[in-house]
Amino acid sequence: MLLEVRELQVEFRTQDGVAHAVNGVSYEVDAGETLAVLGESGSGKSVTAQAVMGILDMPPGRITGGQILFQGQDLLKLREEERRKIRGAGMAMIFQDALSALNPVISVGDQLGEMFVVHRGMSARDARAKAVELMERVRIPAAAQRVRDYPHQFSGGMRQRIMIAMALALEPALIIADEPTTALDVTVQAQVMDLLAELQREYHMGLILITHDLGVVADVADRIAVMYAGKIVESAPVRDIYKAPAHPYTRGLLDSIPRLDQKGQELYAIKGLPPNLMDIPPGCSFHPRCPMAQDVCRTDEPPLYEVSDVRGSACHFWRECLNG
Repeated sequence: MLLEVRELQVEFRTQDGVAHAVNGVSYEVDAGETLAVLGESGSGKSVTAQAVMGILDMPPGRITGGQILFQGQDLLKLREEERRKIRGAGMAMIFQDALSALNPVISVGDQLGEMFVVHRGMSARDARAKAVELMERVRIPAAAQRVRDYPHQFSGGMRQRIMIAMALALEPALIIADEPTTALDVTVQAQVMDLLAELQREYHMGLILITHDLGVVADVADRIAVMYAGKIVESAPVRDIYKAPAHPYTRGLLDSIPRLDQKGQELYAIKGLPPNLMDIPPGCSFHPRCPMAQDVCRTDEPPLYEVSDVRGSACHFWRECLNG
């Protein structure tokens, strides 16, 4: 197994109290596999990814429990110098906002080339040549001329391609893509996702795709983990999720996707708001918004019930949801 996250717990200590951002998250990703992590803003998707990458701001963040096993090695037991060697070479991250992630006063060629200078000891000349090669690989036109350009001189889609090139630079075994298409229009979204899928097949990388949009992952993911209030509430192969969700929250996310056969109808929205992570409701954290909630949901926290050998649902009434 390439990556195993086991019962990970992350909290943020603030002046107002302790926010329990990640509450016992477990998932696995193998080489060549794509895991999509879904959920609304504040569900803990990105915090989990930052903990895996070792880039969580500490303080105020704090990992209070669990394991992160990368190629069998527990990353949480490594010193920072050892973690730094794994970042880039072993695993890499594509950030949501490329314009913020890229340094505005350094050319994209120098930013791409820095990876090879630091990790591979290349000369600046050789690193620049590798930067051009990477830009061509992600289909940036006239790469040899544009390698000296700055981030603001590229369109949003091209900047995201540069972020993909940067993540691929050292051919890592795992890439984490955090909302890589959020700021892009639909056509460019499709191009970026197709490019990611093609490169993943070529390099046989594991891919964690973080998003709130179920429509984005339908064609690229192998498995889906749905997060709510810092926990995974459903985990299943992608086809099973779309065919018949086993958790009311997943069903709500699916029903929120615009459909061509419902033209002119009001879009569905999950009622209410995600919980305050400093005051998560007892029992099932989704019960205040759940149309299926009963008394047991308000008092007893549901475990991740085994729906099948490859599927789990944290809902007391997963059978009714599955058949509904």
